[in-house]
Amino acid sequence: MASQVVNLRVNERSREFLAAPGTSLLSSLRDTLGLTAAKRGCAQGGCGTCTVLLDGRAVMSCLVAVQTVDGASVRTLEGVARDGALDEVQSAFLEGFATQCGFCTPGMIMAAEALLDRNPDPTRDEVVEAISGNVCRCTGYGPIVDAILDAAARRAKA
Repeated sequence: MASQVVNLRVNERSREFLAAPGTSLLSSLRDTLGLTAAKRGCAQGGCGTCTVLLDGRAVMSCLVAVQTVDGASVRTLEGVARDGALDEVQSAFLEGFATQCGFCTPGMIMAAEALLDRNPDPTRDEVVEAISGNVCRCTGYGPIVDAILDAAARRAKA
């Protein structure tokens, strides 16, 4: 099977590139487009470090064959901040000490963004469910859940 031209809208910018058969969305983002916030963790969809928003939905980009999403919209952590200013989720993570080593942080933030986009006032249980596919080995989940709830409150005030 031959390589295929793939067109994506990545962080509100049109991108066109050649992808070999079976290339993952994660590999395309990192290796072809130079967007390295989504991390290569387990490569099996079990850790969440590669979470991005695909047409507004949180997905494990390591499991998505890029040719199957030709024409889609992708949002990565690089597309969250606006005009150099952190958004509410990023600020809440930073100020709430919800990071430690930082490896899981991009995936956690993207899962939080997807949740708050569809549910601006989630309960603690809904936050826990939304990040359940993301593994953190450092901070524990308390500060992360608190940061997401704080971000929801910040957005409600804005």
